[in-house]
Parts: sequence; C-alpha cells; structure tokens
Amino acid sequence: MPLHHFKKYLPLLALAGTLLSNSSVFATTYSIAVVPQYNVVQLHSEWQPLLDRIARDTGITLELSLQSSIPKFERGLLKGEPDFAYANPYHAVMAKNAQGYLPIVRDSKALTGILLVRKDSPYKNISDLSGKEIGFPAPNAFGASLYMRALLAENKIKFEQRFLNTHGNVFRSILNGSVAAGGAVNNTYNDEKPEIRDQLRIIYQTPGSASHPVIVHPRVPEAVRAAVKAAFLALPKDPAGLALLKEVRLPQPLATNYESDYLQLEKLGIEKFTLLEKE
Repeated sequence: MPLHHFKKYLPLLALAGTLLSNSSVFATTYSIAVVPQYNVVQLHSEWQPLLDRIARDTGITLELSLQSSIPKFERGLLKGEPDFAYANPYHAVMAKNAQGYLPIVRDSKALTGILLVRKDSPYKNISDLSGKEIGFPAPNAFGASLYMRALLAENKIKFEQRFLNTHGNVFRSILNGSVAAGGAVNNTYNDEKPEIRDQLRIIYQTPGSASHPVIVHPRVPEAVRAAVKAAFLALPKDPAGLALLKEVRLPQPLATNYESDYLQLEKLGIEKFTLLEKE
C-alpha cells in the first residue's frame, strides 16, 4: 500500500490506541469464528498467523473458534456466541437481525456464485441439469448455495440437492461423478489446486455482491472494534501483512457498513430458501 494511503488510517489507529490505553476495564481477548468453507486444519493454518499479527499490532487477542460444518458455525453465530466472525454475506444479514452484528471490513472484490460441471460433461447450461443431482457446500452458503438455488428455482429448474459441508467436497464430488454439478464461489474456485480447477467448467454465475465481511457483536467496545478494523485496513502497507491477508482471501480490505453493502440482500427474497440445522 502506498504511504499516502496508509496515512489515512493513522488517525483511526491513534484514536483506537488512546481509547484502549485509557480503558482498563476492556478485555484484551475476544473470540472470532470463521465460516468453514474449508476444513478446520486449513482454516487454522491460514487464519492463526493473521490473528497473531493483529494481536502484535493492537494488543488484542482474537481467539480462533472453528466449527466442522457451516450449519454448526451458523448455530453459534445466531446465538451470538463469537465476538467477531468472518461470515458470508447472507450470514451478515441473519446475524444482524438475530443479534445486531455489524460488518466492519470486507474485501473489495465482489463475490460471485458459480455452478460447475466436469469439463468433459455434456452439460452446457442450467436447463441441462433438470432432474439431476447438484451438490452445495451447505444450505445457507450464500453465493454457492442459497442465492444459486433461488436463481435455479426462478428459472424453473427442478433438481435434487445434496449438501456436502465444504467447497472442496463439492469440487471432488463433481469430479468423481457423485453429483452432476456443484455450487461454489469465485474465491474458492480460484483458490483451488490447478489440477482440480482445470477439470471443471463454469456454466452459470450469479450476479455479484459485496464479499464476506468481518462482523462484530454489539457487546464489543467501540474502541476494540475500531482497533481491529484499523489493523485489518493497515495490513496491506507491507508485504508480510499483504501475504497474510491473501491467505484468508482478503487481499484488498476496505471499510464496510450494513446499509451500503448488505441491506440490499434483504430485498432478494431468498429467505424462504434458508435452512437451519437443528441441534
């Protein structure tokens, strides 16, 4: 990040630091949950170094909380368990309505849902998938499942759905023939190994939306929110910080708010396609 770009975050960092240093009542350890688009081993290896850097820069420890499936992540989020979370766009809507969570940072690149088939399959468009089985990571994975299923229904495509827990499972189920097609998003597809990606073909895409945000529970003090937000925004200033952000698919973080980026998702009319797993 050019120096003149970094300078605009200095007042926010200074203010957050002053408020934190003057407020001994604030806790210095908070939890952060991450939506499990990947397995927990991969998520830990990607996120823990970033959280260590944020702790070094702010004095605030964000303890990583990982779940084995997206539905388990959702249950905790809707109960208000994590202080912070990295969640999909519609999770931001659900969490705002359930607990008052607010988005603070997201990546500048739009999120796009994609529907994939094997490269050598006969399927050319979504109408070819009528009556077929389609795999999705989880019911409420926004671009990969929730929005995608709503658009398929809008196009009067009838299909069997199978939920496979992670994006990686979707890719591999397409390749081994367990499902005819599968839903994912541009970020996870681009992040997949070339030997997997090169065997897949995109036949449909959703309109783009604001990407996964970092959201925060309203119980977290404003000074802590400001410090964490400023830390994310300042990280691209050096190569090491940028590398950490790239690992978690947040290479170009920018400030966000609910009204400008996520309120519009309430108007898509996709809430009837949400499914919440019972405990």
